[in-house]
Amino acid sequence: MGRSAISCVVMMLVGIGSAVAAESGPKPLAEHPGNIFVAAETVVVSAAGQQRAYSLIDYEGKFVRSGQVEGGKIDLGKLEVGYYELKVGDGARVTVGVIRPLVAKTPRTSPIGIDIAMAWFYKEKEMPAVANLVTLAGGNWVRDRLSWGEIEPSKGNFRPNTRYDASARIQSAAGLRILQVAHDAPAWTKAEPKRFPPDLRDAYAFWKEMAKRWKGQVEAFEPWNEADIVQFGGHSGAEMAAMQKASYLGLKAGNPDLIAAQNVFAINRPTTLEDFAANEAWPYFDTCDLHHYTSIDKYPLWYASFRAICAGRPLWVSEFSMPVQWSGDAEAKEPSDADLRTQAERVPMVMAASLSEGVQAAFYFMFPHYVEGKTQFGIVHRDLTPRPAYLAFAAVGRFLADAKPIGRDIGGDLSAYAFEARPDANHRAVVVMWSKNEQEVELGEGEAFDHLGRKISVVDGKLKVKRPVFVVKSNESVGKFGPVPKMPPRTESRPSPIVMQAWLPVKRLDLNTSAYRISTGNQETIPVFLYNFGQKAAKGTLRVAGPEAWKVAIPGDIKIAPGERKELALSVDSGGAGKGAVNTIRMDGDFGEAGKAVVSIKVLGDQK
Repeated sequence: MGRSAISCVVMMLVGIGSAVAAESGPKPLAEHPGNIFVAAETVVVSAAGQQRAYSLIDYEGKFVRSGQVEGGKIDLGKLEVGYYELKVGDGARVTVGVIRPLVAKTPRTSPIGIDIAMAWFYKEKEMPAVANLVTLAGGNWVRDRLSWGEIEPSKGNFRPNTRYDASARIQSAAGLRILQVAHDAPAWTKAEPKRFPPDLRDAYAFWKEMAKRWKGQVEAFEPWNEADIVQFGGHSGAEMAAMQKASYLGLKAGNPDLIAAQNVFAINRPTTLEDFAANEAWPYFDTCDLHHYTSIDKYPLWYASFRAICAGRPLWVSEFSMPVQWSGDAEAKEPSDADLRTQAERVPMVMAASLSEGVQAAFYFMFPHYVEGKTQFGIVHRDLTPRPAYLAFAAVGRFLADAKPIGRDIGGDLSAYAFEARPDANHRAVVVMWSKNEQEVELGEGEAFDHLGRKISVVDGKLKVKRPVFVVKSNESVGKFGPVPKMPPRTESRPSPIVMQAWLPVKRLDLNTSAYRISTGNQETIPVFLYNFGQKAAKGTLRVAGPEAWKVAIPGDIKIAPGERKELALSVDSGGAGKGAVNTIRMDGDFGEAGKAVVSIKVLGDQK
């Protein structure tokens, strides 16, 4: 990409230029938890113990100043925006962050979010500080975690005033929008380990209660986390669709105004996605949710797979990052200095690349100090002091507030993603760019900031780019960009209170094909459960279709009372055909005013 093309990139569109009326931005708490300050504040850091010498260095490791601890405090005066490290005596380093203050409250339509798992990671007394640090960074959405069995330890017995109630109350009071998710089912549901409850009425009742309980606080729910991988049950696409339908109906019965998100996918496995789509679950989710930890060059194909099954619903990525490894001390689990810089640089990269795919809410993984094996995900330490990635997240929160993609140029050394956004409450064109090899870029008019939010000098309209930068244009300008992907047309259909669920033991599931092993030498009977989550009795007709020459049958005319779960027998006889092959059996139910019900399952002919 040449200089003239780059100039077009950074001068692309937008630049309305007028500030919009908005609430004033969040302010730091008086005690400055995590040593996070905003520019123009006097930076004072606590340092326990007797008078000792200290030294301060910046993100690049350059000396800033030194002095003595006095009265257990270190007065650093006013510091420029950036990441700093204090060395006090012979003690461990202490990190400090200075971010630019938000002049206005983050728009409620901003896509910027982060996974906090507040209820699991923080005690109630710590929660206000955590919420404040996220709002200071421009976060709009947060993702929390709950344990179903902790809230409902026995059927219908809901504990009051749990840690989940505290986290919902505190995050909501801070102005954060909350996405909540569950990972498992209680033992009393008789679920197999890590699996969905076999009776979907239990899921319906639980989510109905939680939607009512947190109305006005929790705005969105994912009924399950990563059900498509073995760590969270290893379910088929058909199982995920049935769980989604029951959960959606429960959530909407509890609070019709909330966002009933799809029980989120962990990976891009085509067989599972196809199986899920065949079950026509799209009337039962408001957002189509996915996770990824893959490299940015794979994003276009990854997101295309999910756009294909979303039926025009918004895409949410509720976990994503490109994490780094920790090294050295096993207790600290801290990445090396080089990897801390890599972690920080990747934050705007993954955010820009994901938002460019049309994502409407993006939850970076994650805020707290959290380790899986050798991987460190957290952007803060256990004591809330920052890693450089926190500063990078704050830069994203500021510059990509309310971001909507308008174009991109990717594929060469330089990657550039352009957005219409509202940094500092002004409508602007913001371009996020970085390069594999340092390049000089023609910017023309505009301001540039590095990945930590520090202003960069632009000389004669030119800028050298390697690490990610944010370019903010205030003038209306026109240029050329490669297109951003378009969402498919929205498929409209009415959710039915009648839900069908095929239920086979997990030991018969081949997860890679999302298919259940069946005998090709004998007739099989597969249990199919019919639910009525409505308020009225319903009657309808069921039809079943399988591969040509197979004999498949299910009872035809059905009546079902409100709240009833009716077990039916699906008879399958392949006549010896289909050995080693994956085939599909589909059941459709027409229940008149109550609507239509669908269940589609894949079966794999037993090769034994």
